[in-house]
Amino acid sequence: MKKKLAVVAVGGNSLIKDIKKPTLQNQMEAVRETCHPIAELIEAGWQVVITHGNGPQVGFLMRRSELAQAELPLIPLEILVADTQGGIGYQIQQSLMNEFHRRGIKRKIATVITQVLIDENDPAFLDPTKPIGGFMTEQEAESRRNTDGWTVKQDSGRGWRRVVASPEPKVILEFEAIKDLVDKDYIVICVGGGGIPVVEHGGEIHGVAAVIDKDYASSVLARELHADALLVTTAVEKVSINYGKPDQIDLDHMTVEKAEQYMAEGQFPPGSMGPKVSAILRYLDGGTGQGIITSPAKLVASVNGESGTRITIAG
Repeated sequence: MKKKLAVVAVGGNSLIKDIKKPTLQNQMEAVRETCHPIAELIEAGWQVVITHGNGPQVGFLMRRSELAQAELPLIPLEILVADTQGGIGYQIQQSLMNEFHRRGIKRKIATVITQVLIDENDPAFLDPTKPIGGFMTEQEAESRRNTDGWTVKQDSGRGWRRVVASPEPKVILEFEAIKDLVDKDYIVICVGGGGIPVVEHGGEIHGVAAVIDKDYASSVLARELHADALLVTTAVEKVSINYGKPDQIDLDHMTVEKAEQYMAEGQFPPGSMGPKVSAILRYLDGGTGQGIITSPAKLVASVNGESGTRITIAG
């Protein structure tokens, strides 16, 4: 019998146990904790493709590059995305391999460094909003604007930061390789950080300084793979309406129609649950499957209908 296929999107922030102590050792511990329920899902008979965020990790690498720029050139953003794809992919691979060993599971795992095609005329480039890197004084920011062509903005009164565009993902360039690995029963780790953003000119591709939303890219991947489920993990077990208010309600289930209504009402803010719900709606626009938003620890319970918020086309 053919296994059900789930795309599991893991948040980059969830891989940082303590933002005040962002050591690689702490990150590895968080990855191990995240891989435990993923291994349970695989043990329960699911085929799994894992995607992941990388926002904090890219920020740390960029800061290291900034601190070392007196001796070494700054590392381009697209290279930082590639670096974190490899580094986080390695940690997930190793943690899953060890989980499989403890459980007596015989499975193969591969990480695919993934490029994602974007439109260089995407409206996001007209108003970059995604802050990256460290804080600067206004003088430093102005210097970066003039010498490096950076777009810089004030960040909530805390200082100036570089901002880049977050364009829409169009095509996952390594999709055929990912699909071939899935068909050969590999557990695949891919589309890290939403993918390395690239544009095409005359048949050639080139990296650009931008960041792609991980959940949106995972949605594209899940649709193309005809996945049975898109599982988006976050810090909470369920999606809520009226979040943080006395009348907060945790949701077990939403139809696409109801989710769109809540989106229109502003229940799911852009900087919080909005992109996750929107990504699932895009995936379900393909006509099949189910989307689930839950915490990593509740993955198996969620696919069994015992936890999480399930979003489906119909009731």
